[in-house]
Amino acid sequence: MEDLEKTGVRPDNSFKTGRAVRFSEVVASFTYALDMTEGQPPGHCLRSCRIGMEIGRHLNLSSRDLWNLFYAILLKDAGCSSNAARLFELYSSDDRITKKNFKSVDTDSLLQVAKFVFTNTAMGHPLREKIGKIVNLAMHGEDLATEMFMARCERGASIATEMGFNDEIAHGIRCLDEHWNGKGRPRGLREEEIPLLSRIALLSQVADVFSYDGTPGRAIEEIRKRRGTWFDPALVETFDRVSRNLALWEELSSPDLESIVMEMEPLEHALPADEDRLDQVSRAFGKIIDAKSPYTYGHSQRVGDFTYALSKELGLPEDRCRWVRRGGFLHDVGKLGISNTILDKPGRLSGEEYEMVKNHARYTEEILVRIGVFQELSFIAGAHHERLDGGGYPRGLRAEKIPVETRIITIADIFDALTEERPYRKALSDDQAFSIMEDMRDTALDSRILDLFLDWRKSRSPSRTTTDDTLSGKHV
Repeated sequence: MEDLEKTGVRPDNSFKTGRAVRFSEVVASFTYALDMTEGQPPGHCLRSCRIGMEIGRHLNLSSRDLWNLFYAILLKDAGCSSNAARLFELYSSDDRITKKNFKSVDTDSLLQVAKFVFTNTAMGHPLREKIGKIVNLAMHGEDLATEMFMARCERGASIATEMGFNDEIAHGIRCLDEHWNGKGRPRGLREEEIPLLSRIALLSQVADVFSYDGTPGRAIEEIRKRRGTWFDPALVETFDRVSRNLALWEELSSPDLESIVMEMEPLEHALPADEDRLDQVSRAFGKIIDAKSPYTYGHSQRVGDFTYALSKELGLPEDRCRWVRRGGFLHDVGKLGISNTILDKPGRLSGEEYEMVKNHARYTEEILVRIGVFQELSFIAGAHHERLDGGGYPRGLRAEKIPVETRIITIADIFDALTEERPYRKALSDDQAFSIMEDMRDTALDSRILDLFLDWRKSRSPSRTTTDDTLSGKHV
């Protein structure tokens, strides 16, 4: 309890009466976005948490340690977007598929690693390119793997800290990919050097990956096989006992999985989903989104801040300004489900690829609508590519169906996207962006809000310059 208070995160016992929304409900719903980024079937983080908490109970962990474990597993993939672009660069393949396939590889087996590299590198590309990529991975694989795991692990720990969680949870995430025999990443920690939270989280993750198709026996076999290499032998023995509980495996495929997992949070440490925490989680997930591609670094943060400023200019109440800013932070959360083969493509998108990009708006709504306190915001944020003339997506809404809050996010999003560098063009100056947005007046953009934004922006920032006066690709 003392450590929680040091981090500014204070428990709230009102949940025992069911009067408040718990922060864990918000975080759990957001994990579906992490599952998309990792290429995992929906509910992967939740299933891993269910398995890990059962192990923790069998170990008789204290309620505080169980609470730390609960969040360490839910947020184990918080850094997963940070190496997506690098994976695409190295493998020239869909980063989500590459990650999904890697989850089942035993990295202590050179044969499995070699097979993975050969089958996942430059799929569909000319043989010469495939061979070049494989040679690069063979020559520099150790250093590249350490680099990518370091980025993922440190980013994940940082995100947890930004959400207000304590150092034990952050460190548990940081050390997720360390192995008992010292051959894990990124620091090569071994045995007791690895936090117990990390050891349980990794074992639970592997158990879900190999049992998802309804064959827990395969998971049990795989974990036993990695006893003493990947996994703490004592934990494997505990898992053996846990795995005999048939109800556990049934619950992993239950439609009530999220509720089942929520019941496992120690209520004496549970947190309310108050306004400050909703701000924190929204900004933190905005950073997860922005890490997906180097071309969107900081985009969601700026859109959120622009949205807040514009809402203030419109005279919205402070609580509504904060609410809309969350929509700005999260408007692109659906992009976590889009491959970097598309997001980072150095050229025009094909018609088919553009249709796939357009799915991100629908994904945003589908992710946010799961979260009770964000249900209204899900539509507001998911509609940010709608146009007043009905020519937008995903629904083709016309002006009368587009809320003022969505119109605010749309203007903030378009301006920042135009003044960012993209793989198919250089960043435009403010003046060039203003010119393009003027052409969108009353067809895509609300004139009144646009005028407020232009006046606000011109009064606060010098114009950015660029040598490229044209847009050579589609705005995404």
